[in-house]
Amino acid sequence: MSKIKKRSRAQESTNAIEKLYISMRHLFSRGFYKPMGVSGETLRKSLLSLRPEIYGSIAEDKVELNGLVYIIERLPEGIEECQFINLTSDEGYKNSHFKTIIPPKRRRNCYRIDKDQMNIEITRGRSEIYDILTHLTFLFIESHKIKDKVLINDGKDCLREWKNLEDIVVNNKSISNEEREVVIVHLGNILGRTYEEVVAVYKNFSTDENPDRFFQLIYWLGHLAIKESLENKKRVITFSSVLIEEIGHHIYGEIWANNIKKTLLENNLLERPIHIISANMHSVLNAIYAESAIKEKAKTNKGFKLFELLSNENSKPLQVKVKNHASKNGLIYLKDTSGTNINVQIIDIDKIKGGNSAFAIKNSKGEKPVIIVMDYAFGEQAYETMDELLKPYKVQNKEIHLDVKSVSIMGKAGILEGGKGDIMIPSAHIFEGTADNYPFKNELTKADLEGFGVEVFDGAMVSVLGTSLQNKDLLTFFHDSTWNVIGLEMEGAHYQKAIQSASKIRGNISENVQVRYAYYASDNPLETGATLASGGLGMSGVTPTYAITQRILEQIF
Repeated sequence: MSKIKKRSRAQESTNAIEKLYISMRHLFSRGFYKPMGVSGETLRKSLLSLRPEIYGSIAEDKVELNGLVYIIERLPEGIEECQFINLTSDEGYKNSHFKTIIPPKRRRNCYRIDKDQMNIEITRGRSEIYDILTHLTFLFIESHKIKDKVLINDGKDCLREWKNLEDIVVNNKSISNEEREVVIVHLGNILGRTYEEVVAVYKNFSTDENPDRFFQLIYWLGHLAIKESLENKKRVITFSSVLIEEIGHHIYGEIWANNIKKTLLENNLLERPIHIISANMHSVLNAIYAESAIKEKAKTNKGFKLFELLSNENSKPLQVKVKNHASKNGLIYLKDTSGTNINVQIIDIDKIKGGNSAFAIKNSKGEKPVIIVMDYAFGEQAYETMDELLKPYKVQNKEIHLDVKSVSIMGKAGILEGGKGDIMIPSAHIFEGTADNYPFKNELTKADLEGFGVEVFDGAMVSVLGTSLQNKDLLTFFHDSTWNVIGLEMEGAHYQKAIQSASKIRGNISENVQVRYAYYASDNPLETGATLASGGLGMSGVTPTYAITQRILEQIF
């Protein structure tokens, strides 16, 4: 009898991701679950088995601090105090007295209903639900590590250090710097971390209004875990019935796309040649308008130095100048009101006077193109928005097909060779967890992006179900096997699926539509200390961002 081959860590990881997604979809359909109860057990076990890089030491006894910083920046302030977390659709809370809470690193509307309940609006599709559920599972696992350290004498009592922390947090006590350092020493013991590590993360959470935010965060995480353990007051995550009914039906994407087409119609742009760019809200704007908007600065800051100047924290007045100049020269800004959280810029090339000299503002065929710049989508939302945008627009029983000449996607991605700030040019998107793959002819090539002082890689890219669900074993397999994957991101396969179905199956746009994909590396998940939890790109992101933008615009013009 043949011996059964032991599964590799990559296979175990694939299995864990599969279980995570199946159980998340099941719990969503069910309508509610208790993350630290029996119903949440599969999620917890799968996450602990997977041990994603972004969650660092999740499977160890010590509390994971970098992962904690990463997720707290993406969840609403005060969520650690709430026993009940409700995921809802856009159900009108913005018209109530409830204050809108927006996490610093994720645009989503959240509402603190009372001291025990937080509502989070989901308008960006299933990927957003998966993102939140994995973050919350991590958060609650960490909270139970705190509880396990704090409870003593078979759970009958708490450490004196914990009682001291409770006194400070609950009574909102002002403390001296000496007392603060004493608390940090005690927390190091509870969290299984050094004094230095705790000081670093304390500073990360500290603000002028709330210097002791970290103390409050740790106390409430531990407090709710203790209540779960001693009083059986389990935390509960609920999905509203409206959310369950609406998910997957493109409710927000359709409203968003129709707003864009209505604006194009009102400005006589609907039947002009259209180039769609998915990017941030500043690079195309600056690349076209900055040089003529701030001429004096452009004289002394040549090339990308001008864009570095505009990316500086103190450059607000200059940014305003560029935006004002753009709005007088063909740019229409559409702030999102649909709930997608995707803002849009429409640029009428015919109205640009004295544009950036780096680009000849005309098309080689004498056409007058219109550029639609859409902000980054999130995971599955990329399919919803692109699919709706490429559909014909119905006006008085007449269908107007958009003359879409090209779709260009510039995004951030994790890189599997090279480092932060390097560039990736994909030749195909492989959809993780499925047998789907999307090869395409990329109009951008490796040679196009060389010569800017950053490394450029080309090959296949994997579109993952969630960046917070990847570990080294799985990514090493993708990189080292015949898949030859150079990086990972969340939207590519979704965009390409929408483009292919619109051009090759449904006939909504031309079969000859050009596609361009290029990504710059925000992190290297295979490198310890270089994951997304290690912080952003800072100024090192300027060169790759504007190099890609410049090449896209050169090809359009």
